[in-house]
Amino acid sequence: MTSNPSPLSPDLIQRFAAIVGPAHALTDAALIEPFVHEPRDRFTGHTNLVLRPGSRDEVSAIMRLASDTRMAVVPQGGNTGLVGGQQPLSANEVILSLSRLNHILDVDPVGRTMVVEAGVVLSRIQDEAERHGCLFPLSLGSEGSCQIGGNLSSNAGGIGVLAYGNARELCLGLEAVLPSGEVFHGLKRLRKDNRGYDLKDLLIGSEGTLAIITAAVLKLYPAPAARELAYVGVDSPEKALRLFQDAQKRAAGELTAFELLPRIGMEFSLKHGVGLRDPLSSPHPWYVLIEITSGHSADDASSTLEEILGHALEEDLIRDAVIAQSLSDAAMFRRIREDMSWAQKPEGGSIKHDIAVPVARVPEFLRRADPAVLEAIPGARIVAFGHLGDGNIHYNISQPVGADREAYLARWEEINAIVHGIVRDMGGTFSAEHGIGQLKREELARTAGHVEIDLMKRIKAVFDPYNILNPGKVI
Repeated sequence: MTSNPSPLSPDLIQRFAAIVGPAHALTDAALIEPFVHEPRDRFTGHTNLVLRPGSRDEVSAIMRLASDTRMAVVPQGGNTGLVGGQQPLSANEVILSLSRLNHILDVDPVGRTMVVEAGVVLSRIQDEAERHGCLFPLSLGSEGSCQIGGNLSSNAGGIGVLAYGNARELCLGLEAVLPSGEVFHGLKRLRKDNRGYDLKDLLIGSEGTLAIITAAVLKLYPAPAARELAYVGVDSPEKALRLFQDAQKRAAGELTAFELLPRIGMEFSLKHGVGLRDPLSSPHPWYVLIEITSGHSADDASSTLEEILGHALEEDLIRDAVIAQSLSDAAMFRRIREDMSWAQKPEGGSIKHDIAVPVARVPEFLRRADPAVLEAIPGARIVAFGHLGDGNIHYNISQPVGADREAYLARWEEINAIVHGIVRDMGGTFSAEHGIGQLKREELARTAGHVEIDLMKRIKAVFDPYNILNPGKVI
């Protein structure tokens, strides 16, 4: 496969601009700037051209020209990715922004499907589903800016995975443009279709290295009649796990979120957030955010949650609990959790991990990882939080107070090796929901089996023989 992109000449820039129109071919450095910086500021991209096509046909024309001229193209959605997968590695790579493909094409409340273009922002999809009496359950902290094409390309997770699955489980069909410019017409609304290989599932999670998703058929659910949220104070992850087991038994499919949060993460959110307050009257070492939904009534959801909390108090699993009493309470509860990622940034450098282990082994992982990290970096502030219900923990480590940020971040690979070594030993993964991108490419090469890597490379070569689509990412 070709590995080096062709030069981006002035003539070629004009040919690309003719496809999308001069107003949507950005060459000015100030206009390009927002596209080459990602949320963590860990990866800074380089490009001399950002293209903003307004249709699938324009995307197809761009890729035909790119294929003919061997020009590298980097697809980009809302630019909220955390592993550098949406950033170009060279000024000779073109960013293709999907943000103008932002139309909701159809909503079918009976068949419970929605057809959308790739650039539609996630929160808009949620709102449109609600307007039709339905639910689109994918929920992320970045949902006000991330786009559905990027969500599908990274197989996004979020707090709803426990009940509804990852983005892959929420998609019925895809339309995508191949590196050659050919269009994969797969906007199927069928819930059963066993005609050969499922190419949709291959493209979802491929991080824009095989094709550019331009539209999708999304799976909707009946809107719940009620939601109830509670914050619970617990002494340890072990007790949180026992609480999870009991909550699952009592709520079954109505348990839609179960998030584990440490006290230090709570303090960061309260310190740097606006309008937030501690839900409980006194501090606790750990917290759990529980969400119960009911398809019947608010009384049903409330009684289920009260039964869970009452039994947990009797069994000494929890120390205190509070149930949201209003919509504003519920919104604040969610914000404390959602703000936990960005609230670490004002605290200095943060070495981050997106790991998953078997659910029953999450407490064991924390027992092993914490002392190993603190031995390497005394005074490090461990902010381990996330989706206990599916085993996915965002194991983030903020620098010691007063430490030099750059010197601390220079130890990223060293600390990764410690944490990921424990994860591997426990049969886990170092990439649960954020993808591989640039950040974890070498780790994938070190840890995946020879056959697995070889198959990935062969698949990439079939789809993209000239290696022009998001080169240098994943493999």
